[in-house]
Amino acid sequence: MSPPRPRQKLTFQPLANVVQRVTAVYEEQFNASRFYFRGLVWTWSTGKPVSANCEAELSPPQVVVKYRDTFSVNCSSSPELTEGMGWESSQGGIALTDGISFLTLETDSVTDWKIAPLCFFNLHNGTQCSEKLPVTVYKIPESVYMHDPSPLGPMVEGTVYQLRCDIANVAPAKILSVYWHKGNEIINTQTFNESSLSPVNKSSTFDWIAQGDDNGTQIWCEAKLNFWPTGPKLPMMQSESHELIVLYPPKFHTHSNETQEVPAGIEMILNCTAKGNPMAVYSWKLPEAIQEKIKNRNRNQLILPRYLQFPGTYTCTASNEGGSKTKYFTLIQAPRDRTTFAAIVGGFTFLAALLIVAGLIFVTPDGMFSLNKGSYLRGQPTSSGPV
Repeated sequence: MSPPRPRQKLTFQPLANVVQRVTAVYEEQFNASRFYFRGLVWTWSTGKPVSANCEAELSPPQVVVKYRDTFSVNCSSSPELTEGMGWESSQGGIALTDGISFLTLETDSVTDWKIAPLCFFNLHNGTQCSEKLPVTVYKIPESVYMHDPSPLGPMVEGTVYQLRCDIANVAPAKILSVYWHKGNEIINTQTFNESSLSPVNKSSTFDWIAQGDDNGTQIWCEAKLNFWPTGPKLPMMQSESHELIVLYPPKFHTHSNETQEVPAGIEMILNCTAKGNPMAVYSWKLPEAIQEKIKNRNRNQLILPRYLQFPGTYTCTASNEGGSKTKYFTLIQAPRDRTTFAAIVGGFTFLAALLIVAGLIFVTPDGMFSLNKGSYLRGQPTSSGPV
């Protein structure tokens, strides 16, 4: 018995502007006078046509289709130049049909993630041409899940936390974008370098530093397939939101040092309100003159009635588990109103001058006050009698 002959591979050279490759793989084995032919495979591929004769029009020129949905596309070429046409496709392929220059490929339910239909056509001069249809098969995520950002309890201001969002069973992941939202702003966006065309699971993670102002804010992630600049505009899929609980020390709403003038005739309010989590507790240190006279010194505001408005330094401390902050109020006596003071002095001066003039005119030599000083003689009665 003769030994089996080795496998042989035959490759034919290009014809015209079309690379037409015929690969014949066969194996001969002489065993009981039997011959086995392994197969014959034809493939075509084209580069850029050398002339417009080898051009075809696809309508639409590309397809974006949801998994298990249908699509159809037309292929047309020059009727005067085309001898026949067909579609090569893993789903719905059509054999070469002579005498046509227009052919529609219809696919009832797309299940091949790598489907790549090819419209091929023969010209009367013997040239074979082809046009590939770009197809994107997509599947929206089955779920979008955000992990608890702080499973062990409240966050602490200034601490770094890793946020994670899981996107399940999505395709193709190379056009997937994940957006992280915090309140009304997007704080992070992530895309993926993924070559697989079939569904995969992806995770978006990034490090985030907790801030006190984020306490009580909602945070969530969204996933979307972006078919820009053309293609369907799919809605985003959103995870459940989480409320951020951040512990942070007290922070004053205003400056930590204030100088105020003691008002005239009204009560005075010193505001020491601080923002913090947990809520701050307050303590006050007052000038010695009123330290014992004000009892409620554990509030965020100190109310001073008129009789307790003493110049000096009033100290407020706001504290919680995260730390403490101190604020200083310096009360000073308001400067006198010089206009009012001048008016008062002027009034007294005018009154004094008036009294002096009246004394010169109406006071008699013996110190008596008389409206008829000129007709009065000491020791003698007047016509109207003494005044």
